[in-house]
Amino acid sequence: MTSAAHETSTTGPNRLTPMRFVLGFGIVAGLGDFVYEGARSVVGPYLATFGASAAVVGLVTGAGEAVALLFRLVSGPLTDRTRRPWPITITGYAITMVAVPLLAVGQVLWQVVILVIGERFGKAVRSPAKGTMMAAASSGIGRGRAFAIQEALDQAGAVVGPLVVAAMIALSGYRLGFAVLAVPAAASLVVLAILRRRAPHPEAYEQGERTKTVAAQREAPPLSTRFWGYSGFTALTMLGYATFAVLAFHLQVRHVVPTYQIPIIYAVAMGVDAVAALASGWLYDRVGLRGLVVLPVLAAVVPVLSFSTNAVLVWIGALVWGAAMGVHESTMKAAVADLVPPARRGSGYGIFAAVYGVAWLAGSAAIGALYDVSVTAIVVFTTVTQLVALIAFFPLVIRTARTP
Repeated sequence: MTSAAHETSTTGPNRLTPMRFVLGFGIVAGLGDFVYEGARSVVGPYLATFGASAAVVGLVTGAGEAVALLFRLVSGPLTDRTRRPWPITITGYAITMVAVPLLAVGQVLWQVVILVIGERFGKAVRSPAKGTMMAAASSGIGRGRAFAIQEALDQAGAVVGPLVVAAMIALSGYRLGFAVLAVPAAASLVVLAILRRRAPHPEAYEQGERTKTVAAQREAPPLSTRFWGYSGFTALTMLGYATFAVLAFHLQVRHVVPTYQIPIIYAVAMGVDAVAALASGWLYDRVGLRGLVVLPVLAAVVPVLSFSTNAVLVWIGALVWGAAMGVHESTMKAAVADLVPPARRGSGYGIFAAVYGVAWLAGSAAIGALYDVSVTAIVVFTTVTQLVALIAFFPLVIRTARTP
């Protein structure tokens, strides 16, 4: 008896509709974002208190994103082989929900760096498995719609988390800001356990998937040129896209805004992320990948605004940064679900995320290093990379339009 068959024989059928499953995972994701986005909103300034430079902040946060994405080359195929996404998803969430509150007790830079990267490692473990479950549940309700709803609920937590952290920092400092995140961390694991009990077989939402999985795995075709073209375009856009930690570092060391306002700026950016995700998901269900033409434009504008010393321009830059993230986080996952065969979705998500992660690591490290040279150098670097991304985008759209 296979592991999947054993799991089927020992657990009951799904007791949630696909939409309720999507909403349930949205709640889990929202609580999760409360935790790790609350922490990420101040990671740059927090690292600076341990003596980290802009280059170090860019390297550490870029490395964290790379770990979060590169390790999916392992967790993605593991999901495909075992066909048991729930244990993998729960393990990944548990790692993150333990690592973040422990930032409150970090004493030296290397400890904080390990925890920052550890939080991202947890995301690497769970994301492909979670993506395959969401892809199955979204098959009958619209890919763009389902992933956009989840992203919007995600970002509701990403708005509240930084605001709570900001309040705690204003009250008592960084350590209390991280410690309070233990509460939503525990809540997310409880809700995840309930969701697992009520929907043990999310793959069953996709008609015929459970009976065809084994054969499909043996006969699965190679990943398409459309998939690789989309991966390349996305990587180019991320190559010229700074992590918020680098932007926050600039705000603190240049004293552009008071420290307690930095997580508030991040919270507002996450609110824009949620709205942009819903709009992007709606657009994706109607025009497909063509809606992504806006990404290079948004990314090119970010450094001009966000590395300013004018507080008003910085706020506007945060809105643009959040809008671009919303498009990435919703449409990115929806498109992969459509571009990859069901039996290879775990691997597809893993490979795509690895390409994305390497690009973001390289770009974040480069932007952090260029910050020590000049803001003009960052603007030039970003403009050139986004122009190349735009050039790479048009063949992708033409190829997609010609594909039945």
